[in-house]
Amino acid sequence: MAQVGIFVGTVYGNALLVAEEAEPLLVEQGHQVTIFEDPSLEDWLRYSNDVALVITSTTGQGDLPDSIAPLFHAIKDNLGYQPTLRYGVIALGDSSYDVFCGGGKQFDALLQEQSAQRIGDVLLVDATENPEPEEMTSPWVEQWAKQIS
Repeated sequence: MAQVGIFVGTVYGNALLVAEEAEPLLVEQGHQVTIFEDPSLEDWLRYSNDVALVITSTTGQGDLPDSIAPLFHAIKDNLGYQPTLRYGVIALGDSSYDVFCGGGKQFDALLQEQSAQRIGDVLLVDATENPEPEEMTSPWVEQWAKQIS
């Protein structure tokens, strides 16, 4: 089974709640999981040959939250090529804003540029339609967990 690092970008705690809901679902399927609330590049590098799950909300302007923006910039500025990394993205957003799920979309685009291997599709969760995001994210995580074995 896989070593999974969950990298959380949150403003009001919803992304962290999703991560905390995802952890036992992954563990049930035999994966070893660690959640990083203020992830560093060093944390990220531990999973370069394993699996990363990015769960991030989006600020009003379509940007990444302060808790994960430094990691994003460190990856962008220092890594460049990550072909052995497998990853998934859960993007939380609000479709009433101009840039819907921009934080997660940015992270996915960066990892795609760096040749990381995305497992499954990016999950876009709209807060206006899903005030309790785990109703959408938990079934996605269960399916995703089967793909990373």
